[in-house]
Amino acid sequence: MASDHDEPDWVQRLPAGSFDLTEELGRWRDMRDAVVPADIADDMDKATAELAASGLVDRVAKVGHRAPDFTLPGALGRDVSLAERLGRGPVVLSFYRGIWCPFCNLELRALQQALPEITALGATLIAVSGMTPDKSLAMTQRSDLSYDVLTDAGLSVASSYGLVWKVPGYLQDDYARRGHPIEKFNGPGEPVLPIPATFVVNTDAIIRFAYANPDYMYRADPADVIRALRNLA
Repeated sequence: MASDHDEPDWVQRLPAGSFDLTEELGRWRDMRDAVVPADIADDMDKATAELAASGLVDRVAKVGHRAPDFTLPGALGRDVSLAERLGRGPVVLSFYRGIWCPFCNLELRALQQALPEITALGATLIAVSGMTPDKSLAMTQRSDLSYDVLTDAGLSVASSYGLVWKVPGYLQDDYARRGHPIEKFNGPGEPVLPIPATFVVNTDAIIRFAYANPDYMYRADPADVIRALRNLA
């Protein structure tokens, strides 16, 4: 297991057992302003508002679009191809920001809870971020994830889904103050992140469910993902 000596205090607040993601996200939204300095919280909200106003989310891959193919390295060193996985059945594809984001940790844990239902419906679950393989491995270990967690270096795949935005300088500084500068986790390069997003892709590589929200504190509910998979049948 990865060492937790450098993990932030909020990790201890993550739910240990089963939980409802939508309810838990609401609890963490309420808690954020109590644990994040007011000036940083204001900057986070400012960046979220700017991202929403940019219209980027309108350019995200939609239901009915063909899902861009990719082959990416997994946390355990094995390459994973979307096309190959679609040969087995539908794919649930989740783009997340990083291990440093509590809302991402909640989402990936909730997807782990839903994994038995996802696999029972013949589907594969894949999570993708711009983090380096060692950080992706740490994410897998922290939350005991048993599905593929892939590294999209430079976020080129996320970009093909219309998800990538450049983090403004003031927020980069805030992230550094909080101990998680982007380059520490993603390596050198442009300071970019994906809009968190979840897609259900059918075996014809067509997107049948899409959720992307410029507000990082909201995520697709696994129940909606399961419903989309059932609708494929």
